[in-house]
Amino acid sequence: MAKYRSSRINEEVKKELSDIIRNELKDPRINAMISITNVNVTKDLSYAKVYVSIFGKPEEKESTLAALKSSSGFLRKELGNRMNLRLTPQIIIELDESLEHSMHIEELLHKIKGE
Repeated sequence: MAKYRSSRINEEVKKELSDIIRNELKDPRINAMISITNVNVTKDLSYAKVYVSIFGKPEEKESTLAALKSSSGFLRKELGNRMNLRLTPQIIIELDESLEHSMHIEELLHKIKGE
């Protein structure tokens, strides 16, 4: 039962944060496309690790990630306003590079297959 509840909370936090980033966050440093790939909220609801994938040039990625990390307080406040949780988790933003890694592996496999 607890596993089901934690997965529901993870999905709800993911949905709300992506809506907040898309509609509420007004930072000029964010100029790349952002996708939240995964959210892991601890069992005691004190921390939420948010994995984001940023699509753009490398310098855009760095500035967008810095802007997201600096706006974690705003994201937490807005998340607390939207969700009815006992505690509003502290948001830790991590860059998810699994998509780039899988594309690199795919490229290597195509090179091997071509030879």
